[in-house]
Amino acid sequence: MTQRIWNFSAGPAVLPESVLEEARENLLSLGSSGIGILEHSHRGKAFLAVYEETVALCREVGNIPDNYKILFLQGGASSQFFMIPMNLLPRDRTADYLVTGAWSEKALEEAVRFGGTHVACTSQDRNFSYIPATCSFSPNPAYVHYTSNNTIFGTQWAGMPPVPASTDTICDASSDIFSRPIDISRHAMVYAGAQKNLGPSGVTLVLMRDDMIERGSKDLPTMLQYRTHAKNDSMYNTPPTFAIYLVGLVLKWIKQSGGLTALGAVNQRKSAKLYAYLDQSRLFKGTAALDSRSQMNVTFVTGNAELDAKFCSAATKAGFDGLKGHRSVGGMRASLYNAFPEAGIDALIEFLRKFESENAH
Repeated sequence: MTQRIWNFSAGPAVLPESVLEEARENLLSLGSSGIGILEHSHRGKAFLAVYEETVALCREVGNIPDNYKILFLQGGASSQFFMIPMNLLPRDRTADYLVTGAWSEKALEEAVRFGGTHVACTSQDRNFSYIPATCSFSPNPAYVHYTSNNTIFGTQWAGMPPVPASTDTICDASSDIFSRPIDISRHAMVYAGAQKNLGPSGVTLVLMRDDMIERGSKDLPTMLQYRTHAKNDSMYNTPPTFAIYLVGLVLKWIKQSGGLTALGAVNQRKSAKLYAYLDQSRLFKGTAALDSRSQMNVTFVTGNAELDAKFCSAATKAGFDGLKGHRSVGGMRASLYNAFPEAGIDALIEFLRKFESENAH
């Protein structure tokens, strides 16, 4: 087998090797069925068993209350940007958005098409390098929407924002879902593209309270109503069966790893190592504010664009992939999702030290 390298990609991202190995075993035959996982009908007993186990694991691992549906949708988190206001934002109501990066900006842009919007806080004034300390909410918003982790700018809400009590809160947790404990019961909805912490691209996990599903507009195309997917166990049409299967394997791996509390401690330790190095470095500097740093995406620069490019090129040759920052901000970004091994961070720090000794003046 080709030697695997350190994959710092922001997504699709690294998956647990044990998950990849189990999936490989089931490509030709799922168990003793004689039919590979990619080939099974979504209506057949073999896949339905996979689906039911995945739903059960999701509910157990995420501590998801019984009055929440677990949906597997398509179109990525970006489709949720319009599907949410389409269902839940009447023309005469206002939705509040906490704008802390590019993805929350995009979500806001879609919501404007359907009803009133209010920006409760934004960190745009400092290029989204921090999480705002306070928010100013509108009276009785239809819902409040926030993005828990900002992949491009390397910031993350340390906990749930200070949302008024009894306000229906929606979280785009695409890049940090199930990387630490999350109180689903304090949210009306949590959604995430799978391709960072949960599995491969092609499926979006939606955790949604029953009453929010029923509140959704009925004057919409069938596929764009949440109730359609809730009533049909995400199988109104053919779902992304292989992606759902892999999400189930990852959830099993999370459970075997000790669950979200244990995984959260590991993720905190992983990112703390890299931040500790950056804080003492003479060449590299983290770009996110100290109290807003992401555990998932560590963003840093040298302060010299040419030197940044030199570093990225040298890192790729040394077996570190995906460290180039997002095209909109430049610099570097190390994505440390659930399955990224701690040994890879140790190797990166060693390489950073070597590069610094050769290039710092």
